[in-house]
Amino acid sequence: MVSELNKRHSRWYEQLVFSLIFQLIAGWLVVAYLPAVVLWDALYWSDLSITERNSLIGVSIVIVFSIVTLRKIFRYPGTITAAYILPTLIGLYALLFFILVIGRIDYARSLLLTSGSILVILCFFGQRLANKHARQKLAVVPMGRTSQLHDFKNASFHQLTQPALGNTRYNGVIADLHANLPAEWQLFLAQCTLARIPVYHYKQIMESLTGKVKLDHLSENQFGMLTPNPYYEGLKRFIDLVAVFITAPIIIPITLLTAIAIRIESTGSALFTQERVGQGGRTFRIYKLRSMVKDSEKDGAQFAQEGDMRVTRIGAVIRKLRIDELPQFWNILKGDMSLIGPRPEQEAFVLEFEKSIPFYSYRHVVKPGITGWAQVRHGYAANADDTQEKIEHDFYYIKNYSLWLDIQIVIDTIRTVLTGFGAR
Repeated sequence: MVSELNKRHSRWYEQLVFSLIFQLIAGWLVVAYLPAVVLWDALYWSDLSITERNSLIGVSIVIVFSIVTLRKIFRYPGTITAAYILPTLIGLYALLFFILVIGRIDYARSLLLTSGSILVILCFFGQRLANKHARQKLAVVPMGRTSQLHDFKNASFHQLTQPALGNTRYNGVIADLHANLPAEWQLFLAQCTLARIPVYHYKQIMESLTGKVKLDHLSENQFGMLTPNPYYEGLKRFIDLVAVFITAPIIIPITLLTAIAIRIESTGSALFTQERVGQGGRTFRIYKLRSMVKDSEKDGAQFAQEGDMRVTRIGAVIRKLRIDELPQFWNILKGDMSLIGPRPEQEAFVLEFEKSIPFYSYRHVVKPGITGWAQVRHGYAANADDTQEKIEHDFYYIKNYSLWLDIQIVIDTIRTVLTGFGAR
């Protein structure tokens, strides 16, 4: 049985490795080596000057990071789209340019521009081809809670009628591994695993398709998986500080000009402060530019609603563009917050949600952020039901806590600011 499965079904992991190696080699030849040959008429490394060698090395590194980063980002829901390609490539080439300039390293601008243009074209072309073959064909074991999967159109699900795959090639098999499966189905799943055909628990697929971790599927003994990687926490803190210092010359003038406009329009301080709950359940004072009238919460904490009359004219603009959040860069410097993470809530709301929403307090395992997965996927929460859905997105973020997901959130945040999605 196992040998037959091996013959009929491709070894997906070998294809994955081969695909990555092929992309890296082909990408380097087309994007770096051939442009260098054409521009400098040099076939060999010894024919290149120091400036040309520096440029070729820099472009080669960008190619590797571009391919790996885009492959990682496209694992997450809603990312098989050209909208992520250009920002990612621009960001990586901008970082290369920054390193070359700060390090006073000689480089050839012609290669950077040429290779960048070619890489953008290749990535868009490859994305179009990928879209044609993006729908995975997955076999579903018809027992337990797998019936929920048929509500999604992102993949092609084929329900099995017997413990066999037949002659059809599948990208994987989905089963409810917590269900009481008959012996023949258990044997079938074991044989699939031995034949290197991926066997997924249905919850993995549900999370991948929705970008959420359903609260009613969790139990206390599962929260070890929600513990963030401590090494990435340290790297993320470093990235936060670097980002704050680099953007400070832009952020500070915008904040000051906005503060002046707020004071001209209405009485009261331009700065709004409030106690929020952060990592580990500890409270801290958050800073925002005031977007509402003075004493807007004198009657107690409350959600902002669509068309809220408390919001000023200037406030409506800065909330849409997220300018009111800029003072929170000070919170990042203090270590209260990160650029990316679950949004911190007021203590009154936290106490209420901990009573009504299961496992709510687990979202405090990471630092809160100015933007986050829930903000770009769901938008603003106006009530307890919205908050529960946002918590499910927050848990997905914590479970998949990584640089690649943060990069996608940054790209989505830029798009969110430009469209005003979720602002109130």
